[in-house]
Amino acid sequence: MQPPLYERKAEFFRILGHPVRIRVLELLGDGPRQVRELLDEIAVEPSNLSHQLGVLRRAGIVVSTRDGTAVVYALAGPDVADLMRAARRILTEMIKGQSSLLDALRQPTGDEPVAV
Repeated sequence: MQPPLYERKAEFFRILGHPVRIRVLELLGDGPRQVRELLDEIAVEPSNLSHQLGVLRRAGIVVSTRDGTAVVYALAGPDVADLMRAARRILTEMIKGQSSLLDALRQPTGDEPVAV
């Protein structure tokens, strides 16, 4: 029996739930990259990057090819780049909401004691 769709979605988001994986997906959203290029952009040990790329590859989120001796990674499809852009928009709106709340908290309400 197949797990319910909501469980599959939760698993998908769990796979995305690592900062290095998110950064890899953001970088690959601009196009395929060699592992060396990814290492230049992400401050992690090569073994950590390799592990995170393996997780994304096994999940079918990225694909890899060989270009001579270099391994090149790319997004498996454009939807993941769309998801990363959507996450950016959602976070922007969340921060805007927090900024509005902060502005409201900074406004005097008349019930604060007056400093003398």
